[in-house]
Amino acid sequence: MYAVWVVVIGGFAVLHAMNLAADFPNHTPWHIDWAKYTDEGWYGNAAVRAHLFGQWYVPGDFNPAPAVPVWPFLEWVLFFFTGVNVEAARGLAIAFFFANLVLCYALLRPRAPKWVALLALTLLVTSPFLYCFSRLAILEPMLTTLMLAVLNLSVRLPRMRHPVAVAAGIGVLFTLMMLTKTTAIFLLPAIGWAMFAAFWGRGEASANSSRSSLRAWFHQRAVQCAASAGIAFAVTFGGWMALVTACGYLGDWKYLLFINKYVKPTEFYWPLLSFWWSFHATIWVDRILIPLSGLLMAAVLVAAAVFRRRAGWASELVVDPVFGACVLAAGGYILFMTYQNHPQPRYFALVAVFCFLIVAMTAGKLSEEPGFRRVFGYGAVALAATASVVNGVWTINFASHPEYTFVNAARALTNYIDQHPNGNRLLVSISGDEITLVTHVQSLCDDFSMRTPQFPDLGAKLAHYQPGWWATWNDIDPGTLEDLHTHYSLEQVAEFKAFDDPERNVLVLFKLHPLPQPRVIDGNNLQQPLPDDKIDIMVE
Repeated sequence: MYAVWVVVIGGFAVLHAMNLAADFPNHTPWHIDWAKYTDEGWYGNAAVRAHLFGQWYVPGDFNPAPAVPVWPFLEWVLFFFTGVNVEAARGLAIAFFFANLVLCYALLRPRAPKWVALLALTLLVTSPFLYCFSRLAILEPMLTTLMLAVLNLSVRLPRMRHPVAVAAGIGVLFTLMMLTKTTAIFLLPAIGWAMFAAFWGRGEASANSSRSSLRAWFHQRAVQCAASAGIAFAVTFGGWMALVTACGYLGDWKYLLFINKYVKPTEFYWPLLSFWWSFHATIWVDRILIPLSGLLMAAVLVAAAVFRRRAGWASELVVDPVFGACVLAAGGYILFMTYQNHPQPRYFALVAVFCFLIVAMTAGKLSEEPGFRRVFGYGAVALAATASVVNGVWTINFASHPEYTFVNAARALTNYIDQHPNGNRLLVSISGDEITLVTHVQSLCDDFSMRTPQFPDLGAKLAHYQPGWWATWNDIDPGTLEDLHTHYSLEQVAEFKAFDDPERNVLVLFKLHPLPQPRVIDGNNLQQPLPDDKIDIMVE
């Protein structure tokens, strides 16, 4: 039966790697996520530009590579073998998803029966949520892989011959996490817990109970490992920042942080509202497994605190380095979304993995207990199994009905540009980098432009690069129209349907016609269609 189970898990895993050029599945609860038409291009644009146009950096445009260089570097290496294409970029993300399966098994198997580890993998591979987001060339799958690798090393430190040296490697891995996605800083408490809890109970006995308790938690070797990891991180991350500063890219590093800082409400209690928004949004992941994970976490904490002497199973889980790390990792990322006040479905791709591990670990521990606790454990397993069946059917449906609306729209748009020359074959669009990844047409971003003395605004960037085309989704932002109007009149020439979001399901292409003289902004005089424009869509 184990062999059959492994084959089923492998079959679902393979589904993730099929039809990689297909759309993010349409008509899902997560259709609002921006990543499907922006992030894949944005965070890999350095690799794409380097291969297609001979330079990875475009002054004045969005250049995230100085802040998050690991993903574009891996794509740059990969494209030497595959060429620049969206299937290769997504295949890299799938490789990290496969690595996550192996690392999750390695994390759970030493402390739980085989069926518990396989249950966790089943929850991962059948999840339609993870199916959708693990197939995108975004940063979350790789960040999850690095986090799981760090946890696997951290919990094994006490059994290693040279734990301090391995801890230095953990510090280097954390640098890679920070250079993959800056939100990794919110995962640091989980790593610290795993490292210190792994040494719990190994301290020397003492007549002083408080001193003995401190030694139990702050084992000398644990402190040495933490110091080694911290020093390694400080040296490697500091070295990268020194290099970024010396090469003149510190502004791009700061700009990535700036654009991810969202406006906060004025009410003093806004963190509570933001926390509820982020916490409640976890049901995006799964309407059965996420509530179940929350219920099981609460049960463990209550049992360990209130019934400590009679609930040894709960106390064991509370001090378990893996269980605590999973709770802190999921909680840390929810804290990040609370601080940002802007949760997006893709952010929960990491939260989902650790919540599923919590379900498997807690259900497995309860199933080993006598009496009613075992009944509750079996109930949790049955509920998780039911969710897996429902999710598996959903995932199979996604995999068996691929759609290619965006790829077709990007290719049709590029064909139109090639068949109707208009100045430079240069496209400006919020989805420009995504389209470049698919069709290799050169592009600029109209949404993000790092302000410099040479490029104080989008208008200055457009005047310098002189694009011939602009594409937008469904409607026109007045601010973007104003920047375009300073140097161009607009002619709407084509529309291409793609995706399912009612606000982002038609890609509209415009010709940009240069003006003899630049227009001057006076109030909102350039935020509406002008007589020499041909615009049929709304400006709003």
